[in-house]
Amino acid sequence: MEKEFSPKILSFLCKWCSYTGADLAGINRLQYPTSILPIKVMCSSRVDPVFLIKGYFRGADGILVGG
Repeated sequence: MEKEFSPKILSFLCKWCSYTGADLAGINRLQYPTSILPIKVMCSSRVDPVFLIKGYFRGADGILVGG
């Protein structure tokens, strides 16, 4: 029996915008897949492109930069 594919998503979320939404989802007890790894950053414009490349090299199937 084959395992169902569950992509690993690395998400860089702006502290003031996107992360606030993710935090609100947690407060409201909304669930999201455990394959999504949220990382809080001070601003989405400060995410170094090298972080994105390293994410793929370390096994991420997709990367989201939310701002």
